[in-house]
Amino acid sequence: MKSFISVFLFLVCFQIISYGQKPDLNKQTAKNAPDWITNGIIYQIQPRAFTPEGTLKAATEMLPHVADLGVTIVYLCPVFLADDDADTMTWSPRQKASKMNNPRNPYRMADYYHVDPEYGIDADLKEFIDECHRLGLRVMLDMVYLHCGSKAVFLSENPDFVKRDENGSAIKAAWNWPALNYKNNELREYLWQNMEYWVSKFDVDGFRCDVADGVPLDFWEAARDRLEKIRPDIGMLSEGGRREDQIKAFDINYSFTWFPVLKSVYEGKKTVADLRETWKKIAGERPAGARFIRYIDNHDIANDDYHNRRENRWGFAGVNAALVMNFTLDGIPFLYNGQEVADTARHSIFGRLPIYWANKETPTGQMRLNLVRELCNMRKSEKILTSGGLEWVDNDQPDAVLSYSRKLKGEQILVVINLSHQTKCVHVQKYQNMKGQPFHSILADRISGNPYEGFEIQEYGFWVGKGKLEE
Repeated sequence: MKSFISVFLFLVCFQIISYGQKPDLNKQTAKNAPDWITNGIIYQIQPRAFTPEGTLKAATEMLPHVADLGVTIVYLCPVFLADDDADTMTWSPRQKASKMNNPRNPYRMADYYHVDPEYGIDADLKEFIDECHRLGLRVMLDMVYLHCGSKAVFLSENPDFVKRDENGSAIKAAWNWPALNYKNNELREYLWQNMEYWVSKFDVDGFRCDVADGVPLDFWEAARDRLEKIRPDIGMLSEGGRREDQIKAFDINYSFTWFPVLKSVYEGKKTVADLRETWKKIAGERPAGARFIRYIDNHDIANDDYHNRRENRWGFAGVNAALVMNFTLDGIPFLYNGQEVADTARHSIFGRLPIYWANKETPTGQMRLNLVRELCNMRKSEKILTSGGLEWVDNDQPDAVLSYSRKLKGEQILVVINLSHQTKCVHVQKYQNMKGQPFHSILADRISGNPYEGFEIQEYGFWVGKGKLEE
C-alpha cells in the first residue's frame, strides 16, 4: 500500500511540475494541411509586373497561360487601396531607393476592404477569382497586417488601432509605417472580419500573410478558427519563420533559412554540404511534417535585385537546376511570374515595369516553358513528390553535387543535381553497384552516364530517375 501511495504521489507531483510545459517542437506534429496546399504548385502574380496594363482585368485575360503551365495556386500580391501620402518622410527606405517616385506602395495600405483604382474595382477582383476557379486554380490573397498607411481610412474613428507613444504620435513598425496595435481587441475584430469578408463574399481560398512573425500568433490561431467555420479547407501561408506556426495557425512557412544558403552556394561562398546541413537543422527544430515553400525568386527579390535578376546572376542553366530542386525536394514549389519564360526585365513593387513576355517566343523562353510544364506535370503525376519521405544520399562530390531520394510505398525517385559551374564526374555511392535495378530516367539535362556506373554532369546538369526500393 505504501508503495502504491508513493507511486501515486510521484505521478501527481510530476503532473504538477510539468503542467503548462509544452513538449519540444520537434516532438510534435504539424497540423494537417488541405490537399490543395500539400499537393499544390504556387504561382505568384505581382500585378505591376504581370501585364503591361497592370490591371486585374488584364491579369484575368492572362490566366489561361497560368493554368496551362500546370500550376494549381495563384498567390496575388496586394491589390487593396494603397496609401497615397506624397510626403517622402512617410515612405520606406526601399520605396525611396527604387527611384520610382510613386507614393502608392501596395504594402502600405489605406483600406483593407476595397481594390485600389490602379488595378480596377472590387468586381474585377471577383471576376479574377471566379476565372481562376473556372480554370481549376485556387486563389490566395496577400494580407498586410503588421502596419498600415498614415492615411488609413479607419484611423480617424479608431486612432488606437495603431500603437501610440506618450505624446500620441504613431509608433512606427518596420519600413517606417504605423504599427497596428494588437492589444486593441477592436482592431483584432476588424481584421478578422476583413479576412472573413474576402472568403464569404469573394470566395477566396486562403491567405498569404505578410510579415506574419510580427503579428501575435494567437491572432492568427483565432483567425484560422473563424475562417474554418466558413471554409473548412482554408489555406494559410506565413511569410515568416516562427517555429510554432504550423501547430495550429498556418499550413506553410517561407524557407527563409534555406534560401540564403542556396544563394551562397551559387555565389561560391558555401557548399552543397552546407545546404544539406541547413535542411537537417531546420527539420530538427520544427514539428514533424512542417511544410515550406521552395522559391528562388519573388516580388521582394526581384525588386531589390533588379540590376541583376536571378536569370543573369545564376544563368539559364543555373535557374533550371534550382527549379528542378524546388520541384523534387519536400515542400511546395513556388514560381514567380515571368520565371516560366526566363524573364530578365526590371521589376518593382513601387511602379509598373512589366515582364518581357516577348521572351516567350525565343528559344530560351520556349525551353524554360517546356521545363516548367514538365516539372508541374511530374509533380502532379508522381505521388512520391508530394507524399514521400526525403533521404539524403551520399556521393563522392559532396561540396558540389546534391543527391537525395524520395520514397513511398516501395518506389523511389532519385535526384542528382550539379550545383556548380564546373563539370563533375560523380558516383552516387548507394547506387554504385546496383546495375540490375530497374531505374529509369524521367528528367535529365547536361549529363552522360547512369547512377550505377557514375555520371558526368556538366555545370548545373541534373538527373531524376524512378525505380523500385531494394527488397
